[in-house]
Amino acid sequence: MIADIITPQAKHFAEGVQSVLRGHENRSRRVVLLKGNLVQNARSESRGISARVTKNGRYGFSSVASYTEKDEETVLKAATENALFLDQRGASPRRTYPALSGGTAPAPRAITDTEQKRLIDVCQEIDNYVNTKYPDLLSRTVVYTEDSQDKIILASDAAGGHVTYPRCYIYVMMSAESKSGAPVELFKAFGGAGGFDDHFTDLSAIWPGIDELHSRLMDKKEGVYAEAGNKTVILGGMMGGMLAHEAVGHTVEADLVLGGSVAGPNLHKPVASEMVTLVDFAGEAFGRPTPLPVYLDDEGTLAKDAVLIQDGILTGYMNNRETAAHFGTEPCGNARAWDFNDEPLIRMRNTCILPGKNTLDEMIASIDDGYYLIDSSNGQADLTGEFMFGVSLGYEIKHGKLGKALLDTTVSGIAFDMLKTVDMLSDKVVWSSSGFCGKKQPMPVGMGGPDMRCRITIGGR
Repeated sequence: MIADIITPQAKHFAEGVQSVLRGHENRSRRVVLLKGNLVQNARSESRGISARVTKNGRYGFSSVASYTEKDEETVLKAATENALFLDQRGASPRRTYPALSGGTAPAPRAITDTEQKRLIDVCQEIDNYVNTKYPDLLSRTVVYTEDSQDKIILASDAAGGHVTYPRCYIYVMMSAESKSGAPVELFKAFGGAGGFDDHFTDLSAIWPGIDELHSRLMDKKEGVYAEAGNKTVILGGMMGGMLAHEAVGHTVEADLVLGGSVAGPNLHKPVASEMVTLVDFAGEAFGRPTPLPVYLDDEGTLAKDAVLIQDGILTGYMNNRETAAHFGTEPCGNARAWDFNDEPLIRMRNTCILPGKNTLDEMIASIDDGYYLIDSSNGQADLTGEFMFGVSLGYEIKHGKLGKALLDTTVSGIAFDMLKTVDMLSDKVVWSSSGFCGKKQPMPVGMGGPDMRCRITIGGR
C-alpha cells in the first residue's frame, strides 16, 4: 500500500481556490490456463500523483507518473497555475460548487501481494478438478484476475482519507458440443472484493459452483432456440443488474443527462412500475457491505446512497460536485478516476433494483408460456435507454414449470418502457461485481437485482 505523503501537502494549497490532491496506485495480476497450459502470466503496476485546482469555475489539472514529495509540490503548483491562468484570461467557466463538510473515510482494506506461483498453483488445481471430473468437454479455461486501486485523497474544501479497492476473481469457462454439432459455452466467476486469501485458500467452497456450471452446460448442450417476439419473461438478478447499469444507470449520470439522455425530460415522472426502486449503493446495502464498497470519491465527497428511481418515479441523478450544484442537490460520491492521470468522471458504484416479496418458484408458476433468462454474455445501450443484451443461459417456462435450456439469444427494448411492465419481483438479490464499466475509463462496478417478471422482446434463431 502507498505511504501517505499527501496529507502534509495541505500547507501548499493556495488561497481562494478549490484543490484536490490524489496519490494513486493501480495494480493488476492475471493468470490464464487453457486446457491446462499456461498461456498468460502477467503483473503490472502504475503509480502517480494528480492535482485538480478550480478557480471561479475554471479548472487546472496536472499529473506525474512518480510518487515523491517533490512531485506533489510540482503537480499542485502546475494545476494551480493552469487554473489561475484560465481565470485571468476569462476562459469560459464551468459551474462553481460549494464547499463540503470535512471528514475522513473508514480505514482502508489491506492490499496484499500474493506470490504469482500461488496464483498459478490454484488455477492448476481448479483445472485438474474440471479435467478429471468432466473429461467430455471440448475446451476448458481457468482465469485468475486481480485488480486494485490504492488512493490517498486530500481536498482543501471537502473530506479526505486513504481508500483501497482490491478485488480478485477466478473465471471457469467450459465448452461442449451441442446436439447439432455446434459448440456451446458457459462461464462462472468466483471471488469478490478483497484479496486472494479472502477467497481462494479453501477451494472446496467453489466445487459446487463448478458442478452447477457443468450441469447447466449439459442442459444447454440439449438446448432449443427461443421463439422470437414480445414475451413474458423472468429476468434473473444478473440480467436485471445489467439492465440497471447499462440501460438505466448511464442515462441518469448527470454529465450524460446534460448531454441529452432520455432521463433529462423524465425527472419526477413515472419511468417504471410502482414496484421498481433503483438505488446506486455506496458502502452498504441490505445491512451488509456492498460487493465493491465506496466510502470516499476522488473529489473528497463522502459517499452515500443515490436513490435514482423511487416507486417507479425518476427521482434523481448521479452527480459530481459540479453537476450537483447545477441541479441543486447534494453529491453522493460518484466522481471516480481509474488511473492517477485520469480526471474523475461520474461513475456508478453498486447499482441495484430493490427486491420484492415473491419467491422465484411463485414467479415461475405464474407463467404459462415464457422464459427464465439467467445470465448475459454482453450488452449495450444508448442514451435513449434502448438496449440489446446477449442471453447466454436461460430456460423455457411451460405451464408454470421450467423446460428446456435455451441456446444463445438476445433481448432488446427501451428501458423506461420495459420497466413499466414489471409486475413481480423476487425476495432475493443477486450481485455481480467482476466486470468493468467502460465509460471513457475502465472502472470496477457492482450491479444486481432480484428476479423480475416483465415483458420483453426476445430474439429467436
